[in-house]
Amino acid sequence: MRYAYGVTTALLLGGAALTLTTGFPAGAQVAQNDTSQMQNVVPRGGAPASFADLTAQLAPAVVNISTRQRVRVANQNPFAGTPFEDLFGGGMAPRGGTPQTREAQSLGSGFIISADGYVVTNNHVITADGQGQVESITVTMPDGTEYPAKLIGRDAASDLAVLKISGSKPFPFVKFGDSSNARVGDWVIAIGNPFGLGGTVTSGIISAVYRATGTGSAYDRYLQTDASINRGNSGGPMFDMNGQVIGINNAIFSPTGGSVGIGFAIPAETAAPIVDKLKKGESIERGYLGVRIQALNEDLAESLGIAHNKGEFVQAVEPGQAAATAGIKAGDVVVRVDGKDVTRDQTLSFLVANIAPGKRIPIELIRDGRRMTVSTVVGKRPSEEELARQSFDSGQDQAENQFAKPPSQQGSGLSEQSLGLSVLPLTATIARQLGMPEDLRGVVVNAVDPSSDAGSKGLQRGDIVLSVNYQAVSTPAELEAAIKAAKSASRNAVLLRVQRRGQPATYVPIRLR
Repeated sequence: MRYAYGVTTALLLGGAALTLTTGFPAGAQVAQNDTSQMQNVVPRGGAPASFADLTAQLAPAVVNISTRQRVRVANQNPFAGTPFEDLFGGGMAPRGGTPQTREAQSLGSGFIISADGYVVTNNHVITADGQGQVESITVTMPDGTEYPAKLIGRDAASDLAVLKISGSKPFPFVKFGDSSNARVGDWVIAIGNPFGLGGTVTSGIISAVYRATGTGSAYDRYLQTDASINRGNSGGPMFDMNGQVIGINNAIFSPTGGSVGIGFAIPAETAAPIVDKLKKGESIERGYLGVRIQALNEDLAESLGIAHNKGEFVQAVEPGQAAATAGIKAGDVVVRVDGKDVTRDQTLSFLVANIAPGKRIPIELIRDGRRMTVSTVVGKRPSEEELARQSFDSGQDQAENQFAKPPSQQGSGLSEQSLGLSVLPLTATIARQLGMPEDLRGVVVNAVDPSSDAGSKGLQRGDIVLSVNYQAVSTPAELEAAIKAAKSASRNAVLLRVQRRGQPATYVPIRLR
């Protein structure tokens, strides 16, 4: 089970949205789809007196999935590469310090979607955080019967995988339902294998529809439920009261490691088209702009003087990709894509990912307070491995601060009072000390008040402020003039563009005090 705490969540994305209305009856289906089973176990208008009949029909199609994998691990020998490498015998890495592999296991849930044995689960159930090489996959039926499974296809972006098992007789199966009709307050049940206990059923209601958890990923869009979901439930189905799969259990918000009543499921309308393509061996293509974005939170919106309930902020643009071709720049706020508003529940990443590569689309944005529209041809989203290697969004470790000059004891007037920052002009000498180009223009942070908003957001001595509210600054006086202008415009925050050694320049909203 993937866990989420605070603003972090699972590593899932999603796929092309498509609504499916199946009309299949409640319960696991038999190969002949016997019409005598076509019944609603629970009246649509009433609360269920019991989930027992519904569970009895559905549970046969819900399976346990276990894997054996080989995972590469780092060399743990502190004496590797020295004459003392073999001094302590077994358990250490071999001579030369090469990485070793160890056997790993994973455990999760899944469900059968056809009589001939196709099984759906989460990708992370069959890969150890994406690092494992799968040696074997075993699907265990509720009656304990085990089947070796073949991996048909998997998609790391959506965190979905399709397996295939074979047997001498048709398997019980369930069908995807129409998650687009789900409403907050609808009853749902989850069946899975939490903590390896075996088939377990929990019930609850849908707490939110299309919940975004703030990861900024392409498919951060879930059904939220209070039905208990725990480790081992990953990949298991979430059923509506018609016995149809409207979600695939995937992640939880948890400060404790266990369920606290906030679970997330991939909507069926997202999962079903991807599963269909994986079954057919087709590749999953998604749209791509090539931008690094940030949610338009209250501080950021306040610094820009715009509403914070629509749009996303562009932190960086990848050269040569669709956004750069359209003329989108860092600091822009994208508010509308291909006629659809960018909102918290309908993020920029989600909208673009669901546009076919090669399509020309209009993009509406705000730049320096002005609305404008550009157009571009949507690119093809790279693989997750390629995205992780991209330099424009590098996650380099923060280098040691080499700004050697001691902090000023005199402060710098309004910037220190309003921002909690003491700054100095960025000279060529200081730029060299910070590993920056000597001709870089800006002001360098000399000290930070840890109790200020700037301190809480991670600004530190040695950071370089390049601009304030899109206006370049190269002296403390220019910084203070920008702060005065923001206060005159009744803004409670300013937007700083900050450069730190080894990292791309980033926009940071700072509240004034």
